[in-house]
Amino acid sequence: MNRLRRRFLLAAGMGLPAWCACAAFDYPLVKPRQLEFPRDFGAHPSYRTEWWYLTGHLDAPLRGSPQPPLGVQLTFFRTRPPIDPDNPSHFAAHQLVLAHAAIADPRRGALLHEERIARVGFGIAEVSSADTQIQIDHWRLVRDPTRGVYLGRAQGAQFTLELTAVPTQALLLQGDRGFSRKAPADSTSMAASIYYSEPQLALQAQVSVDGSDQRRTGRGWLDHEWTSTLLPPHATGWDWVGFNLDDGSALTAFRIRRSASGSDDQALFAYASLRAPGRPLQLFASSQVRFEALQNWTSPRTRARYPVAQKIQVGSRQFESRPLMLDQELDARASSGIAYWEGASELVEGGRAIGHGYLELTGYGGPASGELAL
Repeated sequence: MNRLRRRFLLAAGMGLPAWCACAAFDYPLVKPRQLEFPRDFGAHPSYRTEWWYLTGHLDAPLRGSPQPPLGVQLTFFRTRPPIDPDNPSHFAAHQLVLAHAAIADPRRGALLHEERIARVGFGIAEVSSADTQIQIDHWRLVRDPTRGVYLGRAQGAQFTLELTAVPTQALLLQGDRGFSRKAPADSTSMAASIYYSEPQLALQAQVSVDGSDQRRTGRGWLDHEWTSTLLPPHATGWDWVGFNLDDGSALTAFRIRRSASGSDDQALFAYASLRAPGRPLQLFASSQVRFEALQNWTSPRTRARYPVAQKIQVGSRQFESRPLMLDQELDARASSGIAYWEGASELVEGGRAIGHGYLELTGYGGPASGELAL
């Protein structure tokens, strides 16, 4: 598949605002409903786009080791391009699978990144609707239905990453029992998704880089989300965080931005949830969530300027995110035509480190109609 064709298919399938506004293809809209498991662990192929997003913080292998902690990311995307479902050709790309994997190692100073893309079928890429079971080539993310454990693998030219992620908490249904708005309820926009998280995953990992194998443990986070209309009109991207706190809490927050500059007054919509052990899930309205840049970093490749450290106000609490390293831009323009910042980060409150997770920044390389916002 040539680059222009690939980029067209991805843009068509992954919910860019330009396509949300003008595409006439018949995609269903998500609506509030009761989620059913294990069915909803699986794929929802009628919707435009879907992803399983697994991130983690891996501790140093030994106390006092000169090797720093690592950030890891393994994400699988399923997208339905605007192709007639009655097209009988075996070569028609009715469903595409895209996968990204990355390792953030402060000693290197830039991400190690691998990716894959293929249409479903021919034994190359498959995705199940019964449970989490998605694979492309030799990459995979599979959920063991008897234990709920996730097994992930990515193998490329630069590294091999194998992950075992064991749930330690109940599912976290974001928004209204899993129905996650991306625009105010009183607006005309239908932008929303079905969204649940599995925070505080116990991770076991094997990381192989440059012929060196490491076994590490840590904490992870899984998001599963599907939608046909992800962003409202005039939105350019979003800032999102998912943090595992050391006390067992889980913090989620995001804002949908109007401007690529990320100015504080350009939020179209914001949301946050905080779940502490033994307490009900707290949800926060858009007016109770605020992001403010503390440090910006400009990519030497794309010239995008990202707010890689942020002050995040959620209700009465004020947090700061601090990146594990500055250059965590995932630059895949040469293949899938996209670039965004996906950063392993530390969470700080009152000057004290209280957790680890990821900050995701999309739309900073220009208008969202010109790049794929993941």
